[in-house]
Amino acid sequence: MTLLILDLAGVFFFAVSGSLLAARRNFDIVGSLMLGSLVGLGGGVVRDLIIGQGVPQAFTNPVYLAPPVLAALLVFVHALGVQRYRRTLLVFDAAGLALFCVTGTQTALAAGLPPVSAALLGVTTAVGGGLLRDVVANEVPQVFNPNGVYAIPALLGAGLVSFFSALGVYNAVVGMSVAALVFTLRILSLRYGWRIPLAGRTAAVADES
Repeated sequence: MTLLILDLAGVFFFAVSGSLLAARRNFDIVGSLMLGSLVGLGGGVVRDLIIGQGVPQAFTNPVYLAPPVLAALLVFVHALGVQRYRRTLLVFDAAGLALFCVTGTQTALAAGLPPVSAALLGVTTAVGGGLLRDVVANEVPQVFNPNGVYAIPALLGAGLVSFFSALGVYNAVVGMSVAALVFTLRILSLRYGWRIPLAGRTAAVADES
């Protein structure tokens, strides 16, 4: 039950980020619902398909449809500070990232995947929905944006879930603590402009080659 609650919370937070982006791009309410559903459910669908769980939970459990609908309605009635789209979007996106790296790893471990594979699938779950959202909305995906770290906090969180599970000390409190750590790192990276090294030394070098 705890895993389901965390998963639904992650769906909601990600769905809000999708609906906010839809509002910023002047999509209609249907577009908002579709984009929110894509980001909220996309990562979990990819996860369930990879582990061979059968029909993804998003299609077998109707409760998964409620968070995207709620998110679209809240954005529609301007209940989430949509006057500051970008900042609010990034906060909700960070919350979804934090929860999904935890629940994705837990689900993978429960399916029998080894710890390293489970952690990688947890990261895939965390970044997958946001990647789909940004590509569909013609935005630079956050996972490729050098301004702030994105995948690294998710990888750290997924790795910690696998590590504590292997030690047999994982529980709901540990899971929430890991999610809080991932969320904090992501927000701090945005606040202080943390960056990771670029693929090339400079854009100028790339242009010359």
